[in-house]
Amino acid sequence: MARYVGPKSKIARKFREPIYGPDKSYEKKNYPPGQHGASKRRRKQSEYSIQLMEKQKAKYTYGILERQFKNVFNQASRKKGITGTILLQLIEARLDNVVFRMGIAPTRAGARQLVSHRHITVNGAVVNIPSYAIKPGDIVSVREKSRSLEAITNSLEGRAHNFSWIEWDDDQMRGKFLNYPEREDIPENIKEQLIVELYSK
Repeated sequence: MARYVGPKSKIARKFREPIYGPDKSYEKKNYPPGQHGASKRRRKQSEYSIQLMEKQKAKYTYGILERQFKNVFNQASRKKGITGTILLQLIEARLDNVVFRMGIAPTRAGARQLVSHRHITVNGAVVNIPSYAIKPGDIVSVREKSRSLEAITNSLEGRAHNFSWIEWDDDQMRGKFLNYPEREDIPENIKEQLIVELYSK
């Protein structure tokens, strides 16, 4: 499947935000890429441009392609509640993102690779679909024969974040997805209402 594999700093500069985490290159050049990136004279952005940029930022942050993102939005819009919040909750419940949040992988791209290479189980069964939707109560584990993988052990050693919607067991190398996170608990700086407005045009 097609994925962006180019320079991540360039994407971070495009959105004026280190969306892939700490980045020394971004810190040195925290202005948009391109010939006129450092210029103070910037064109005024249209409302559509601002909304589109926010959607693109969300897609790059979570590593989701356009069709998948639209499908998740359509799913969110059919549910009762605030569409923007439900959109982020559904994205947060993707298996690759849950693996990342649990600290099994240091990045979402790394989490996606672990899932694709069959190192992760859900409720005891191997699942190799990164977009698989995790439901409250599901148990996500590192496959037993994969527990000694250096990439996984190094990531878990550096595990710094604890999230209220995830319960983690270090000894068993597994976590429980307790519930969909509240909007204020999701740390990503995404203005989801702009995405809803874009798709509602």
